[in-house]
Amino acid sequence: MEADALPEEKFSDPVWTAKGERRASVPLTALETLWFNTGTLCNLACINCYIESSPTNDALVYISRDHVTRYLDEIAEKAIATKEIGYTGGEPFMNPEFVAILTDTLERGFEALVLSNAMKPMRRREAALLDLRERFGDKLTIRVSLDHYTKAAHEAERGARSWEPGTEGLKWLSNNGFSIAVAGRMLPNETMDQARDGYATLFAELGIGIDASDPMRLVLFPEMDEAKDIAEITTECWGILNQNPADIMCATSRMVVHRKGEAEPRVAACTLIPYDGGFDMGSTLEEASQDVSLNHPHCARFCVLGGASCSA
Repeated sequence: MEADALPEEKFSDPVWTAKGERRASVPLTALETLWFNTGTLCNLACINCYIESSPTNDALVYISRDHVTRYLDEIAEKAIATKEIGYTGGEPFMNPEFVAILTDTLERGFEALVLSNAMKPMRRREAALLDLRERFGDKLTIRVSLDHYTKAAHEAERGARSWEPGTEGLKWLSNNGFSIAVAGRMLPNETMDQARDGYATLFAELGIGIDASDPMRLVLFPEMDEAKDIAEITTECWGILNQNPADIMCATSRMVVHRKGEAEPRVAACTLIPYDGGFDMGSTLEEASQDVSLNHPHCARFCVLGGASCSA
């Protein structure tokens, strides 16, 4: 690439890095998981929420049952081999149509993964959840966000008085035989083994039926410093890092979002980047099957270098 044509800043060109190297991209190998953002409204305002969910942020409006149905119909009509439907927010249980959406999903035979804080919005739906548990068993998994195994670190992220309601909701799910998982964070100077040991102790104390050594049931994310400079990912990085692009989250997933002010939902490349127009993949799943250019700091920080995945 000619020097005078170099992008002026990192992550500003979908094809070239600021150093003039070809930017890495990820092809969609199979749409194994389709995510829906149910809306950014949440009963909490966590400090490091990647999409800034809060009690007042409705940048992503509540997804409607009819709109979800449209995408589930497309999966059926196009014979897309999607196994799992994921729901995130905000807090999904704040969406007034969510129980109906979840029921539709399970009735169609999909596995459903719901990311929740297990607090009051979920607890209000206990009767409906018990019915779904009875009807569909482990086809429904609820993954509870518990940011640390200590109350102090959890509440530093999620706010005062969030620990007891969250752990009580997790205990309710465990006691009633739901398929459950926990998503947590590792503190900057904490090792993976230390974190898993800490959660194991907590689960034993609370009587939670989760094996903390199982990475599918205790999903741990490294703490991310978004102010820290991060390298761009080039095509050469796959070999240098011994990484396979097929292992990156956007190789097997997409997320449907309904942005405020837009008439219809759109498909985003990633659960972490719902607002950036460069990651808008179109209005249908067919349109969204194109390659994803890793042209965002989250691509490097969270997925390639951090090795994260939102799916269970």
